Amino acid sequence: MVAGGVVRTDADQHIAARLLAIEEEIERWLTEYRPDAVAVERVFSQHNVRTVMGTAQAGAVAIVCAARRGLPVALHTPSEVKAAVTGSGRADKEQVTVMVMRLLRMTDRPRPADAADALALAICHLWRAPALKARRTALNAGPMSVGPMSAGPVAAAPVVGGTA
Repeated sequence: MVAGGVVRTDADQHIAARLLAIEEEIERWLTEYRPDAVAVERVFSQHNVRTVMGTAQAGAVAIVCAARRGLPVALHTPSEVKAAVTGSGRADKEQVTVMVMRLLRMTDRPRPADAADALALAICHLWRAPALKARRTALNAGPMSVGPMSAGPVAAAPVVGGTA
């Protein structure tokens, strides 16, 4: 791990000021650490609409910052992140934190607590990125020919025993 952190803004600030503060901090991080890609949590539904909106807006700022620099952006759902880190898409925050600590060999809990979620997202992306890249490459290449019939981007199963 190179670094980890959480951007905090004052809940009493106007939304424009909050998003600007987030953009400035993300730009600072991108300049300082020069990542190869940016991973963002994909927000698709939650019970608290206000939380969903804030998370989606902050994620959009990160996407714009990455796009401005030509960095690839990957979106991962909370369930994908939990499954990648713990093996279960239904893991709770404590399970995610414990696995992040184990995987990164951390002796102390990430602080603030939201930092564990950010680290889990990064771990998920590192593990999923090669598969996502391979899938994009296969889809961009078009259907693969596997003999007289086209089976799309799936290779034919090997023949076991008998004659082929």
